[in-house]
Amino acid sequence: MSPNIPNLVYVVVIGVLFATGVTLLLERSLTRVLMGVILLGNGANLLLLTGGRAGGPPIVGTTAQEDMSDPLPQAMVLTAIVITLGMTAFLLALAYRSWHLNGHDEVQDDVEDRRIMELAGPGRGPGHLGLGRRRRRRRRRRQPRGPGARRR
Repeated sequence: MSPNIPNLVYVVVIGVLFATGVTLLLERSLTRVLMGVILLGNGANLLLLTGGRAGGPPIVGTTAQEDMSDPLPQAMVLTAIVITLGMTAFLLALAYRSWHLNGHDEVQDDVEDRRIMELAGPGRGPGHLGLGRRRRRRRRRRQPRGPGARRR
């Protein structure tokens, strides 16, 4: 077996971490969102580590060049750890503030978004802006008029 092919256990663990993290990110509770971010960060770290080659320390003179490990995935994992730590601190502060003000950490629906959806009318989804008719009207206005054409 080639040393660059990741172990099946690593692949399954990475998949489970990503799937669980995404599932928790879709919840309304900020505590669960925080756990989802942490699991996604750990899954990303494992994914980055499986991309590297195992070997000796990447220090010139101590290990032969073909036996050295790749230092780039290690540096990327350190960066990902710092980013995950920052996101964790931010979400912890957000959850604490929500708990302190409301007594719970669930994200509420935005009242303004609901009002806009009601104004849009039935049958219109959140991404539908009703621009089709406006664009057609603009095209009619922009058509070149001849010298004898009437204006409306």
